Amino acid sequence: MFSVQEKQKLAAIIESALLDLHHPEMPDENPTFMLRVEGKEGWSWAEIKPNWTFSEANPPGLNPWNEVAREAMGDK
Repeated sequence: MFSVQEKQKLAAIIESALLDLHHPEMPDENPTFMLRVEGKEGWSWAEIKPNWTFSEANPPGLNPWNEVAREAMGDK
């Protein structure tokens, strides 16, 4: 549903929010989380994982449709 860039932006926001809580049960860096975002249709969903889990050797998965969906469907 989201492009890689959009997923990375959301992951950065979520990671920052988690760390800003300074909860005693959370690590001081690199929190682990999995967010599933449901779209309007059953086939429309996204999984957001922490940016730190990806590397050059393990890049985030790329779905070509997600990279052009805004343009194809008309950016709102």
